[in-house]
Amino acid sequence: MIVRIMGEGQIEIGPDDLEVLNALDSGLEAAIEAGDEETFRVQLHALLDKVRHVGKALPDDSLESSELILPPSDASMDEVREMLGNEGLIPG
Repeated sequence: MIVRIMGEGQIEIGPDDLEVLNALDSGLEAAIEAGDEETFRVQLHALLDKVRHVGKALPDDSLESSELILPPSDASMDEVREMLGNEGLIPG
């Protein structure tokens, strides 16, 4: 699966990593629902760090289609709230 982190580029992640990423995504959603800015920031950074850690960065000139788009690490809670779908940032 190809993931784009806005402002950074594309990363390829394997299907085995989706469960961990979904758990982090759930924590991010819970923080947004609670309006907890501090937890939101921690959860957003944890999610993005995990994607970077488990994934393989694609070359900048890669023309792969992104299946998921994640916000940048400095995104506001309102910006991320607008990006959330019915299943969070990461479906599954």
